[in-house]
Amino acid sequence: MEKELKVAALRNGTVIDHIPADKLYKVVSILHLDTCEHQITIGNNLDSAKVGKKGIIKISDRAFEEDETNKIALIAPNAKINIIRDFVVVEKRPLILPDEIREIVQCTNPVCITNNQPVTTRFHVQKHDGEIMLKCHYCEREVQRDKVKIK
Repeated sequence: MEKELKVAALRNGTVIDHIPADKLYKVVSILHLDTCEHQITIGNNLDSAKVGKKGIIKISDRAFEEDETNKIALIAPNAKINIIRDFVVVEKRPLILPDEIREIVQCTNPVCITNNQPVTTRFHVQKHDGEIMLKCHYCEREVQRDKVKIK
């Protein structure tokens, strides 16, 4: 079977691949790509042997900071980040959810100090029965990864 290129090649920039199709626009939103000045190509519902249907985002001349990749890891933990230079993948960056997440997630507890005072949010990443949970450092409220509120 012949391989078909469905999205144009990128000279320099970042490709976020293998995003579950139903999470693509959440990734676009949390990275604030709607206000990005760089050229962006977004593809969705592309065939994928790994996930069935996938999304892909290509951003020219842009690299992501660790806090941005942490956000992606929360929403689409199996996505892949590829750094492109002169049309060649020079780095494949895995998404790794850190042990602690700061300033990314909003606590769901309305009386938590982080929702009432200018305090930086801190969440501890925990696994319970194979499921990822985030526990607020201050009020200790736990929330499932797929139910978090991204700031």
